[in-house]
Amino acid sequence: MQIWMTLILAVQLLSAVTMIGLVLIQHGKGADMGASFGSGASGSLFGATGSANFLSRSTAACATVFFLCTLALAAIGNTGRSAGLGGTSVLDRPAASQPAPSASSAVPAGGGAIPTAPAMVSPDVPAAASAPAPAASK
Repeated sequence: MQIWMTLILAVQLLSAVTMIGLVLIQHGKGADMGASFGSGASGSLFGATGSANFLSRSTAACATVFFLCTLALAAIGNTGRSAGLGGTSVLDRPAASQPAPSASSAVPAGGGAIPTAPAMVSPDVPAAASAPAPAASK
């Protein structure tokens, strides 16, 4: 099974690189637009391209090979899981089989007092008496 996966992956990579090269080599539709305004080689501004040439047919063939390899890799990957080689999905397992959180990672329940830092009072400074605030005069 591993040999097939490696072979299909190699074919997929080769077809992808070939397809990229073929797309970069092709002559675009808009390249003849400038020629229609004075150079005279083009028949119309965005005219029909006519029959497909060798480069466009080769690009279509590489794209077909690429997508077929992608489907084959997906199929091979899924058959390994369903046969028990790759395990089961998390969604397929019942909730009871999920591991319980450990005590060290558990968050303590609320309701307890929040500890505070001790007051930093110097023994040399007397504590201030609480006096009423002076009334503001108008």
